[in-house]
Amino acid sequence: MAMDDPEVTLQEQMFHNAVRELIISLLLFISLYVVSYVTLCQFRRRADNEDMYAGEEDAAVYRISLWLCTATLSVSVGAVLLLPISIISNEVLLLYPDSYYIKWLNSSLIQGLWNHVFFFSNLALFILMPFAYFFTEAEGFSGSRKGLMSRVKEASLVLFLLGILVMGLAYVASAIISGDESTKQTLSDVWHEHLPYLYSCISFIGVLVLLMCTPVGVARMFTVMGQLIVKPQFLRGIEDELSRLRLQEEHLLRKITYRNGPCQISNGHGHSSIESLMETLEDTRKAISKLVSRQHISFWRRNLCYPLVMLLLLAITVFSILIVLQNTFLLLVGTKALPRGASDTVLGISSLSSLGPFGAALQIVVILYLMVASVVGFYSLPYLCNLQPKRADTSMVKIILNCVVILLLSSALPILSKTLGITNFDLVGNFGSMDWLGNFYIILLYNILFAVSTALCLFTKFTSAVRREIYDRLNAAFQRGKKTSTQPSHAPSANTLQVTNSKSETLKEE
Repeated sequence: MAMDDPEVTLQEQMFHNAVRELIISLLLFISLYVVSYVTLCQFRRRADNEDMYAGEEDAAVYRISLWLCTATLSVSVGAVLLLPISIISNEVLLLYPDSYYIKWLNSSLIQGLWNHVFFFSNLALFILMPFAYFFTEAEGFSGSRKGLMSRVKEASLVLFLLGILVMGLAYVASAIISGDESTKQTLSDVWHEHLPYLYSCISFIGVLVLLMCTPVGVARMFTVMGQLIVKPQFLRGIEDELSRLRLQEEHLLRKITYRNGPCQISNGHGHSSIESLMETLEDTRKAISKLVSRQHISFWRRNLCYPLVMLLLLAITVFSILIVLQNTFLLLVGTKALPRGASDTVLGISSLSSLGPFGAALQIVVILYLMVASVVGFYSLPYLCNLQPKRADTSMVKIILNCVVILLLSSALPILSKTLGITNFDLVGNFGSMDWLGNFYIILLYNILFAVSTALCLFTKFTSAVRREIYDRLNAAFQRGKKTSTQPSHAPSANTLQVTNSKSETLKEE
């Protein structure tokens, strides 16, 4: 029995470790779910503003779809936090290797989080979101009994047929590319071969979308932050403008209150009705509220916050470009390994940055910055900007599409960060099992395109005003020169007429 005690103790330890990891993962998911639900409720269109709730059945359909979207958004946020949590865990274990209170923070927990996020990302991308869309569009089979289960059956059948179609296309593409006769003749490796290949294609598409969105978002971030932060008011008298707006408000109120009959005033372009007066009054009151709130802001925040934030954004952007250029150089030299996943991940051995915890913190800031920039850039692109959700006025279909977009971008974020060399933390589990991550030419070309496109977007952003002014000046000079060349010659001057008359008189005398 004494020999069995170590085996029992080891089994108990493994059981307690597994339970602890599941509890931590569950608590993290519940926290993300609550935050995601509150966020989606802020954007979801209210029931009293639309006619989509024809009854209790429709309300239940949209409620279930909202729960599925909330779960998908939770997984997306978890995918964004994978690398930051992993980097922080590694640095904490380096600082406190023998602390009793952080024994739960180990490599097994981090690897479990990566595997869970990967599994639920696939589940949400291929099952939850398509089912939510088909569920909201389903009406039940014709001739069958109406009800919630009828919609569930229709959505499930359509999803099953779509899955067969997608898996068939993935199987055909894998067979054509691999050229393996056994792969063409059997479908027994669907789970181990074709599903990972399908997710590899999806991840590659997500990385390409990040390549398209992130440089645009990096340049757009300066405009967005300029709209959110109070700009310096060195040359602007807030008191004078506030007095002018209050006088304008009183003038408009007097016109609206003491009107005789239909109120019509001339505004230079015709006559405006009472509706235009009300709109002008509303805009004036909004401007007054902004100026009043600006009055209560301290001098230092009003005049120093904006330039500091702009300098910080510029520093992070330049630092990111330098990291990508360094990674490209190391790839060309051959000292940088390709971003394939590691077979075994151990935390707390060495720091991920030569600068220690400070360098690790910089990596986290750059990773989160690239994620925010990619989302901003996606909603800044033409046609895709129509998907941007509006507060309290976003339909369920648009919420589903936005959740798919966020999931696609967040799932590709760890791959992007490792591909660009922003972090040295290896991709864990199936995140690093994509075949294209081992292609040297794809990784090198991706780094070059990212650095060049980001630099071009920044150059275009900061020189747009100068180029526009130069173009306007040259265009104005060209128009003036064109008008001068096309004008008819003027009548002769008085001096010319006098010289001509004197010559004619001299000829007559001769």
